[in-house]
Amino acid sequence: MGDYHGPVPPLEVILTAWQIDWAAAVLISGSAVLYALGLRAAAARGQRPAVWRTLAFYLLGLGSLTVLTCGFPGVYSAQLRWAFTLKISLLLFVVPLLIGLGKPISLARAALPPRGVERLNTALSHRSVRLLSNSMVAPLLGLALFSTFLTPAFYTLRATPTAEALLTFGVPLLGMLMALPIIEEADFRRSSAFFTLEIVFVFIELLVDAIPGILLRLNGQVLDHVTAVQSAVGWFPGALRDQQLAGDVLWFICEIVDLPLIILMFIRFSRSDKREARGFDDLTDAELDELNAEHLRRGR
Repeated sequence: MGDYHGPVPPLEVILTAWQIDWAAAVLISGSAVLYALGLRAAAARGQRPAVWRTLAFYLLGLGSLTVLTCGFPGVYSAQLRWAFTLKISLLLFVVPLLIGLGKPISLARAALPPRGVERLNTALSHRSVRLLSNSMVAPLLGLALFSTFLTPAFYTLRATPTAEALLTFGVPLLGMLMALPIIEEADFRRSSAFFTLEIVFVFIELLVDAIPGILLRLNGQVLDHVTAVQSAVGWFPGALRDQQLAGDVLWFICEIVDLPLIILMFIRFSRSDKREARGFDDLTDAELDELNAEHLRRGR
């Protein structure tokens, strides 16, 4: 493989590039232990989550987190813009959805005693959590993060160990806040009217998320001002080509996640609409009259 030349690494490198990312190791091991304790406590209370959810949490969720941080994207993220972009974008958009398949909040409800459930409810209903999990707010934070890729901070984020550790913890957390309203729907119920506005906003915003990727791809200058190639390996691209590849990765991922997220939001809208319809069906004629009268009074 020594005579290989080109911007794409050889398969051998992709499969054998591994490291220990200590920040990721703490996050992964802590999550694994907490989930296992939750499974044991829930089983003691007579509640056993579906086996496929447990497998999804460990194999798909924590497994993908391990590959991204300890595998090829993590090993080369400081040197390759496109590897760093691949890692961060998947940590934000994909890993939280895969972890969420394990329904960690539902498991916590099944495992905790009544006082613990009350504290969990208090935390979930806190204004900051509600704000950050709002589908009109959380994606803007992702856009702000990706916009830094257009500045010299792009190099600082990928080359500074402290910044990398903070991103390892912070980006999946932000992604979880974006994903929880979709996956743990019972804890984030909103009216169907709100969902309508939310879907329109998120559709526009997800398209806007691709703008940093487009700008990275089409710009003719190295935006982080680091033009030296940091390796003599033949398959390493030049600085500008590396930036363009990072733009391709970000552009593709931001666009490809649009469809499943919008489909999930339509599913949430449908469920919310059905719940509201059942609620109206359960009202008596007198209660409906009172509801209509209250609506008319507010309209005056």
